[in-house]
Amino acid sequence: MNHFLFPLQNLLPTLKKSPFLILNPFKMTPNENSSNSNTIITQLIQIIKEISSFSECKNTSKRLYSNLVRRVKLLSPLFEELVDKEEDEMEVLPVDQVKAFESLLVVLKSAKDLLKWVQDSSKLYQAVQRDKISTEFLHITGKIEEALSKVSYNRLDLSEEVQEQIGLVHAQFRRAKARNESSDLQVEMDITVVQDEEEPDAAVLQRLSQNLYLFTMDDLRKESRAFHEMVITSSSDLGDSFEMMSSLFKKLNDYLLTVSPEVDMCDVDKGMIKHRSPVIPDDFRCPISLELMKDPVIVSTGQTYERSCIQKWLDAGHKTCPKTQQTLLHTALTPNYVLKSLITLWCESNGVELPRTQGTLKNRRTSNSASNCDKAAIGALLKKLTNGNIEEKRAAAGEFRLLGKRNADNRVCIAEAGAIPLLVELLSSPDSRTQEHAVTALLNLSINDMNKSIIVNAGAIRDIVQVLKNGSMEARENGAATLFSLSVVDENKVAIGAAGAIPALIDLLIQGTPRGKKDAATAIFNLSIYQGNKVRAVRAGIVEPLIKFLKEVDGGMVDETLAILAILASHPEGKIAIGEAEPIPVLVELIRTGSPRNRENAAAVLWSLCMGDVNHLQLAKELQAEQVLKELSENGTDRAKRKASSLLEFLQRAEDIAD
Repeated sequence: MNHFLFPLQNLLPTLKKSPFLILNPFKMTPNENSSNSNTIITQLIQIIKEISSFSECKNTSKRLYSNLVRRVKLLSPLFEELVDKEEDEMEVLPVDQVKAFESLLVVLKSAKDLLKWVQDSSKLYQAVQRDKISTEFLHITGKIEEALSKVSYNRLDLSEEVQEQIGLVHAQFRRAKARNESSDLQVEMDITVVQDEEEPDAAVLQRLSQNLYLFTMDDLRKESRAFHEMVITSSSDLGDSFEMMSSLFKKLNDYLLTVSPEVDMCDVDKGMIKHRSPVIPDDFRCPISLELMKDPVIVSTGQTYERSCIQKWLDAGHKTCPKTQQTLLHTALTPNYVLKSLITLWCESNGVELPRTQGTLKNRRTSNSASNCDKAAIGALLKKLTNGNIEEKRAAAGEFRLLGKRNADNRVCIAEAGAIPLLVELLSSPDSRTQEHAVTALLNLSINDMNKSIIVNAGAIRDIVQVLKNGSMEARENGAATLFSLSVVDENKVAIGAAGAIPALIDLLIQGTPRGKKDAATAIFNLSIYQGNKVRAVRAGIVEPLIKFLKEVDGGMVDETLAILAILASHPEGKIAIGEAEPIPVLVELIRTGSPRNRENAAAVLWSLCMGDVNHLQLAKELQAEQVLKELSENGTDRAKRKASSLLEFLQRAEDIAD
C-alpha cells in the first residue's frame, strides 16, 4: 500500500528526469566529436570507478545494491579500451555512439545517487519501504540497459574479449530489468509483528536487529539520526512510515537496553571503548526520534516532543498526536521548561554535553513559512478542469495527480482550491486515462486526513466503486488503494461497504495483478473490521478464493489471506463458510511451518473453527495438531500462545470425553 509515499524521488531528483532530455543533441565537427568523445569516456571511467569503490552495504537493500555495483563495475573494460585508442581513431567515433555514451553517463550518475542514498539513509525506513526501493533499482537497471542497447559494439573496433564480456554484462542488465527482486519475507513479517504486538517476542526483535544490522545502541543512535535527518530534509510526506518508524525505534531501543544496557551486543575491540555512555531516561527522549530532547514542547494532548520533530509532523498536514492518535485541539506548541531543566540537570550529573537547540532561523522558516505550493499553477489547472475539453481535463487531472504526490502542502492547496469535486466528476469519464488520473489524484489527496471527508462528501465512494467494476487495471488498483485510505475513518467503512465495494474488491482479488491483489486484500481486511462488512464479504464469495490462495504457498498471498480469514472467522457466518471449505489440514501445516505472524493467524482461525465443533476438533487431532500446537504454545507470539494453549486444552477434554 501507500504507493505514493516514497520520498526517494524527492531525495534524488535526478531519478525523476529522463536521461535523454538532460543533454540536448548538438552538431559537432569531427574534431569537436573527438574531444567530446574523450571527455565522455573519461567521465564514464571515473563514475564507474567511483561506483566500484563503494563500500559494502549493510541493510535490507544489500542484494539490490551489490548487484548494481557489480554489474556497473563490469562495464569498466569497455571504456578503458576505448580511452587507450589513438587520437586519430577517436575522430571517427560515430556521433550516435557519443550520444549513447552521454545517455549512459546520465543514468550512471543517477545510479550513483541511488547507491549513495541507500548507504546513508535510514535502514529501518528502507526495510519498511523495500518494495518501493526495489522498484527504483529496477527503474535504474532498465535505463542502463536502454542506454547500452544504443551502443553498437561492432562499430567501436573493440577486441573480441571485451566485446564478449560487454555482451554478457548487457545480457545481465536485460534479464535484471525484467524481474523485480522479491523482498525478504522474514524481515517483512518480523516488522509486522514488532509493529502490531505491544510486547513483541524477544526472538523476533533479536532476528530483526540482526537482519537490519542494528546490533548495538550506538547503531540505533546512528539509525535514529539518519531517519530524523531524512524527515527534516525530505519535501515529501512520509505517511504511515512516520508512525511505524517511531514504534519500531522504541521497541528495538527497549530490546537492546534489556539485552545489554551498557555494552554492545556484538564483539568489539574493548580497547576502542573509552567510556560507557549513560542510559538516557525514556522520558527525556523524543517519542518520534528517540534522541535526547533539546527543545521539548507540549502539544494539546499533553504529550511532549522535540520541537523540530513535532513541527515536521504538523507541517506534513497531520492533525493528530503521533503517540496517542488523538485529534489535536490546536497546533500551538508550549515549551516544557520543567522537563528542559530536568534534562539539563541529568546531563550535568552524568557528564553529558548539554544539548543545544538549533538556530531559530530554521525553526521560524519551518513554522511560519507560507505554503510550499504553486497556487498560480493550481489555479490554471483548475480552470482547465472546469472549462477545458477532454484532452485538457485529462492533462489537468494528470498534473493534479503529480502535485498531490509531491508534498503535503500541495494536497492542502488543491483541496482548498476546490479541485476535489471536479476530480470526482472525472471518475465517470468514458476516457480510461482520464479516469486513471482522477482516481490516482484522489488517492494522493486522501493521504491528508482533512481531505478524506471532502472526498467522501463529494460523492466519491460510489464512483470509485464503479471504477473498481469497470475501469482499467491501473484504475481498479488505485481505486482499491483509495478505498483503503478512506476506510481508515470508521464511518467510511460502513458507507464503502453499503456502496457495493466488497464484491468489486473480491473480483480484483481474483483477477488483479500481484499488486492489485494485495491492494484489494488490504482494503477488504480494513473494511471487515466493521461487523456488517464481514457478512457482505462472506456472502459475496470471498472464502473460496482465499482458501485457494492459502494452498498456493508460492503465490505470495498467504500473509494477506490468513489475516482476512482470522478476522472473518470471528463472525458466525464467516466461521461456517470457512469450515465448509475444509481448511484444517492446510491450517495445521501453516502452524507447523509458517512465519510467526502466519502461525498466529492460522492458530486463530483454527481456534474459531474448533470452538463448539467436535468434528473440526477431532479432525485437528487426527492431523496431529497437538504436537504443533504444543510447540506454538511455547515459542509463538503472545496471541499465538494463548490460542494454542486454549486449543490444547479443548483437545485434551475431547480425548477425555472419548475415553
